[in-house]
Amino acid sequence: MTIATTGDDGHAPLLSNRLLTRLTIGVAVLAGLTIGISIAGRMLGERIALAGHTENAEPVDVVIGQDQIRLPANVIRFEEQRRTGLAERVDLYLTWPEMQGYSNAERSRFNDANRPESLIFLSLSQSTMSKDMSGRLEPIYSHLFDGHTDLGPAALTLRHLKDNSGYGNEVFFTGTLPDGADYAVRCMMPADDMQSTSADCQRDIHIGSDLSVLYRFSSRLLPQWQAMEARVRDYLDQSLIRNGRPLAVNRSR
Repeated sequence: MTIATTGDDGHAPLLSNRLLTRLTIGVAVLAGLTIGISIAGRMLGERIALAGHTENAEPVDVVIGQDQIRLPANVIRFEEQRRTGLAERVDLYLTWPEMQGYSNAERSRFNDANRPESLIFLSLSQSTMSKDMSGRLEPIYSHLFDGHTDLGPAALTLRHLKDNSGYGNEVFFTGTLPDGADYAVRCMMPADDMQSTSADCQRDIHIGSDLSVLYRFSSRLLPQWQAMEARVRDYLDQSLIRNGRPLAVNRSR
């Protein structure tokens, strides 16, 4: 029996042109995916390393109540707050004592919990009380002190609170500012210096037309309380604007 064959069977290519084309496209796609994954991974890695920080120092104009304040984006802690427009609150972090925002060069200061004295934190919102912490010292806080005082750092007076004051283990430090005004700050003092955090102490002040500023800092910075008060006020004084011109800070208490 005769079997019909074609004369070209012995010389047919192992890979057809169609298959070669498909393989070439497949290799190109894989290469593209590899490059894409590499780029995406690098971008994700950078984003994770930033951990919500930004080096962008472009100005952001925030309006809170009756006040407008212009801030570099890199001093604003949270990404969702780095937007020009109306806001109920804006949270800031600044290096101490330089009063600068985030930068890669200072990354360790923003990420190292063991150096709480490297940063101070500010929260800006519309005032809900007619008096700030210094203004509340005599009419409110003085009635909560138990009468026992100790010498605090840098001419501050440590004042203990009555057990029923509602402030738990917190204490107050009071003093007199260079202009003669009262100074008061509330602190939860750590058992030892190694346990200090960036929120050991907090103080609120009024600035602008109707802006309340709560600033928090490590108890390690208490000896620098006068410098901190002055720098916080000066920084915000330069940031407040109205019709494109700086506002004078309302220093009344």
